[in-house]
Amino acid sequence: MTDVPSLVLIAGPEQVLAERAAASTVEALREADPQAELIRLDAASYEAGELQLHASPSLFGGSKIVLVRDLDEAREELIADVVDVAAAGLVDATLIVQHKGGARGKKALDALKKAGARVIDAPAIKSDRDKSAFVTNEFRVGRRKIEPDAVRALLEAVGKDLRELASACRQLIDDTEGVITAEVVQRYHGGKVDATGFRVADAAVGGNAPEALRLLRHALASGLDPVPIVAVLASQLRQIARVATAGRGSSAALAKELGMAPWQVDRARRDAKGWDGDRLGRAIQAVAAADFDVKGGGRDPVYAVERVVLAIAAERQG
Repeated sequence: MTDVPSLVLIAGPEQVLAERAAASTVEALREADPQAELIRLDAASYEAGELQLHASPSLFGGSKIVLVRDLDEAREELIADVVDVAAAGLVDATLIVQHKGGARGKKALDALKKAGARVIDAPAIKSDRDKSAFVTNEFRVGRRKIEPDAVRALLEAVGKDLRELASACRQLIDDTEGVITAEVVQRYHGGKVDATGFRVADAAVGGNAPEALRLLRHALASGLDPVPIVAVLASQLRQIARVATAGRGSSAALAKELGMAPWQVDRARRDAKGWDGDRLGRAIQAVAAADFDVKGGGRDPVYAVERVVLAIAAERQG
């Protein structure tokens, strides 16, 4: 027996979470019936009536799992068929529907919810705070502990893609033992870490111009575009300004208030030492000018990013 209902809706844009939700639902159903047939239907190639055909009871017995992907991209035929199947109910079959978001297919979503579908959310994970929580949870599920500095190092090394981040977490869980530290992350992803804009920003904001230039040139030689480097510089300076004016409080409390990760608050507090409002303001203005230059306003994006790194370091040194 299984507690999975006959209708399951996976709603949200984060495909890693959606795929995991679908896989875990299929796994639960196959634990109850190892012979359950899995049928995948894609919105792009769907033909009218396919859903009813596959969802109907088999002449040879056994259960079916019908997975409909990308309902948000479906034509009216698929939307109408989902509405009909949800209203009619299913026998010896489970319908799993994935919808990334938006208004398209709303009629089918309403029909599934009205029929009592289990709704599993797959919300977007975009902010550093959300990604930090994702990484921490990956290690918690893997029954491992990761230090805050290691979370930061992993985010800096792997960056924006959640699928790559999940893969990096799995590699560390499988290939290491004990607590994951920043040194462990450095050992596995050191080349990537050194080539990121985060290291450049750390050195520049800390006033170390020679190290900032060395890391910058390494990053550029590794193929990193000047645009994201300038974006990281801007983000780090803004975080210093926000934390410096936010008052006292625990890192966790300020992180929640400012929409940041606790390690970002700790870093901003550390980086704020040695800065004052005037010099921080001039550094932020320099980054704004560099942002214009690297996005097409200037003649040489590489020169623009080198100049702003030196300007930030000089302001930090006073």
